[in-house]
Amino acid sequence: MGQILRVARAALHQWEEPCISGTSGSGAIFFSGCVLRCVFCQNRQISAEGYGKTVTPGDLAGMMLRLQKEGAHNIDLVTPTQFAEGIRSALIMAKEAGLMIPVVYNCGGYEDVCALRRLKGLIDVWLPDFKYISGEISQRYSSKADYPEKAKAALSEMVRQAGRCAYDENGLMVSGVLVRHLVLPGHTKEAKAVLQYLFQEYGNRIAYSILNQYTPLPYVKEHAPELNRRLTKREYERVINYAMELGITNGYVQEGDSAREGFIPAFDGTGVGQET
Repeated sequence: MGQILRVARAALHQWEEPCISGTSGSGAIFFSGCVLRCVFCQNRQISAEGYGKTVTPGDLAGMMLRLQKEGAHNIDLVTPTQFAEGIRSALIMAKEAGLMIPVVYNCGGYEDVCALRRLKGLIDVWLPDFKYISGEISQRYSSKADYPEKAKAALSEMVRQAGRCAYDENGLMVSGVLVRHLVLPGHTKEAKAVLQYLFQEYGNRIAYSILNQYTPLPYVKEHAPELNRRLTKREYERVINYAMELGITNGYVQEGDSAREGFIPAFDGTGVGQET
């Protein structure tokens, strides 16, 4: 993506975990591009096709302040990794100008530890994916055989910076680490292995979000036909039951019909450029 910031959407967002979205919504800023190439990506329009508008760090700081004024519970930086340094500059500007709500770093888990250390003191809540424990599977579905090693190192740094999860009087997360795992169809064994690793390393010091919202989009049929179906209720139940057996108590599960394209926001430039 280069060094110039690109943003596809900056608006209140209701579809994160309850401790992030709350009642008013998070102030979600969706960035263009991604460091991964997941075959099942739901945000392909911005992650792979690069849709977005060019902004400066000052513009980005202005978006953050506007979202705070609109009542956002936090600033939710979605897929920020490729622009970490520009975001750092924007956060410093925004905080100097009065940004007071928590900042959430909502990422795919494939992070550079040195870049994360540069963000120390600027991020309150880390919201990474932990997609795979198997290098073979991560190579097939995200083109990164070293994903497990990178994700493990990144998560360790996030926990080191944030410590245990903390919440305000309304149940909103104000600091800590919330790890997401999307359960893929046919991969309950992988999901269990991910949860086992996370719990052995961190127990309930971190929060967990076990997702059943996998939705097969057209690109999947060509590149990973075995994923061209939805997760079954039984598959998801196996993973949730295993999480309970491990002793996971600090986390979220999804109920009902979460697997649908209606949860994908419109990437149409909403809220981008209003501050300039």
